[in-house]
This record gives sequence, structure tokens and C-alpha cells, in this order.
Amino acid sequence: MNPQVDQYFVEGCMRCDLGGTPECKVHSWQSPMQYLRHLLNNTELEEEFKWSQPCYTLNGKNVLILTAFKNYCCLAFFKGTLMKDPEHKMKSPGKNSQAARQLRFTTLDEVKAQESYILSCIEEAIALEKSGARVDFKQKKELEYPEELNEILNSNIQLKQAFESLTPGRQRGYVLYFESAKQSKTRVARIEKYIPNILAGKGFHDR
Repeated sequence: MNPQVDQYFVEGCMRCDLGGTPECKVHSWQSPMQYLRHLLNNTELEEEFKWSQPCYTLNGKNVLILTAFKNYCCLAFFKGTLMKDPEHKMKSPGKNSQAARQLRFTTLDEVKAQESYILSCIEEAIALEKSGARVDFKQKKELEYPEELNEILNSNIQLKQAFESLTPGRQRGYVLYFESAKQSKTRVARIEKYIPNILAGKGFHDR
């Protein structure tokens, strides 16, 4: 068990101003998330702490994240679109998401009732990673980042990883907004304002 994840459950995710307060969304889902953590730590996955949340890896490769949102907590599988999901329980995190899929929960009873299915999904995700399977992303026109965004991302590896983990649509939305400012100082101000949202995996229009 990773001590940083222990602290995550005590303080919260610290990705917004509510971090470290009782209002942090992590505290809303303590029971289901702690149980999900227990299930995950009884698999061969390694518990790490990335993008301010518990991340479970296999041989250094990201397999899934345990995370909290305002209306639910979830297991987010990086290669979810490749999974069979016979009970059709997985949800897309956004209309432009080409890879990730989520299993969402709001209560401990809900997690326990689906425990066997959750474990089967985790095992399938592990098997997919071992097989070397890759998501076939649709080709998108390559985004050209504003110079100010490149500088800020290159100086903050956590932010860079979070931005690159966003769906192409969310990345494009931010880039279009940032580069529409005429002055460099305005572009920097816009980027800094949205850093918490980017770290939280949110798009420009998400609240």
C-alpha cells in the first residue's frame, strides 16, 4: 500500500481549493473507494500515486485509476474501449474519449454487489496490458500549442502528464481558448487559471 494514497484518503486529492477540507469529493466516497482500494491491492497491480490520485500499474504501465468526482467515484480503465464489458456497465468519461471507460459507484453496497464483476474487469484489464494490446486512436489534426503553454507544461511534469491524458477534444478546447488571447501575459493568466481543472481531468467547459 502506497503511503501517498493513505494521505490521499486523509487530506483529499488537493486538486482544487476544497482539498484538505471536509468538502473534498474524496471524502464523499470514502467507504466505496476504500473497499475498491482493498480489492485492487489484492491483485498483482502496483499502487502508485499519479495526477494526485491512486493509479494502478503493471510493469510501469498505467492500467486504471481510482478517482472521485462530484456525483460518483469510479475505476477508470485506460484501455476500457478494448474491454468486453458483457453487462454494459462501463461509461465513457466524455463524448470524445477514445480509450478510457469508467465503472461508477456511489455506495459501498453497490460495490459489494458488483464485486465479482469488478474483479473480472480488473483481471481483463491486466490481461490486456500483458498482451500488449493498444487502442487504435483516430487520427486527429496535430495541435500546435502556444509557446506559453509549452513552457508551463515543460516546467511542470505533473501538469504535462495531466494535459496529455485529456481527451483530444478537451486538449483542443483549451488550446483554442489559450491561443485566442492577443497578449502573452493574457495567455499565461488563462493557462494558470485552468491548471486546477486540467489536474482534475476536466475540460474547458466542465464544471
